[in-house]
Amino acid sequence: MSYTHAARRIKLKAISIDYGIYSLLKIELRKEGVPFDEKLEIGAMIEIPSAVLVADALAKRLKFFSLGTNDLIQYTLAVDRMNEKVAHLYEPTHPAILRLIKATVDAARKQNIWVGVCGEMAGDPILTPLLLGLGVDELSATPPLVAPVKFLIRRLKMNEARALAEFALNCESSAEILSRAQSLARDIAPSLFENKA
Repeated sequence: MSYTHAARRIKLKAISIDYGIYSLLKIELRKEGVPFDEKLEIGAMIEIPSAVLVADALAKRLKFFSLGTNDLIQYTLAVDRMNEKVAHLYEPTHPAILRLIKATVDAARKQNIWVGVCGEMAGDPILTPLLLGLGVDELSATPPLVAPVKFLIRRLKMNEARALAEFALNCESSAEILSRAQSLARDIAPSLFENKA
């Protein structure tokens, strides 16, 4: 097995974590003279509801969680966002999704590990305050969306983000949550949304 690149972080999709494999990979990299960080962080992708349900156990063994929101939404709501017949049911602000994100963040906090979000939610400026209010530490957005997300974050007050998250966690309507998130984002950074309906 040859490795030409050693990443700063390793994300494991599997629920079981085998540190023996991790040790073997380090030995292999050393043998091949491939430089790598000896303090490499190991984390888990949280992409399915069952991973959220065991996040407390996973957090004891890891340094971070990366919430894959595209798959988490798809598998939680049983909706394929690429299928035009049911794509309208794909709702990032569905209360179940937001509660799963919050449960993941809470499990991480108990073990002092951080939580990142990747997927379309992470790059949506409208949802940025909501994700930060839920306690997410890092957002991973595609390059064209980094500037708008940063622009909004620089103007956001965390008490506003937390209030939005509290509202969302107690709300039963995806539409109401989205509407509240849109209002906050537009109030904070109106220039981002000037030419959008």
